[in-house]
Amino acid sequence: MSRSDALPQDPRGLIAEAYRMEVGPEDCRSIFFDWALGEAGDTLREKLDILVAYYEPRHPDHPMTAVLREGRERAVPPGGRRGGRAGRLRPDDDSR
Repeated sequence: MSRSDALPQDPRGLIAEAYRMEVGPEDCRSIFFDWALGEAGDTLREKLDILVAYYEPRHPDHPMTAVLREGRERAVPPGGRRGGRAGRLRPDDDSR
């Protein structure tokens, strides 16, 4: 799978390329981290769902599949977490 053949959820082709290489779990985590940094946002969990659905049946024993599954399990659902000051404020707090 070339970069142009990668899924839209993997625009740089990082995940697709990992499946073409012989890599271990540590390398897959590093590749996943690089991919996730470029894909940060509310749709990260949705993208992981699509990637797992695509790659898991094709490569069930590949270490990247395990990393994608773990990432999906740990991904915060959209709107599920607020950090910083916004996460500490209550809706009725007037101290803004």
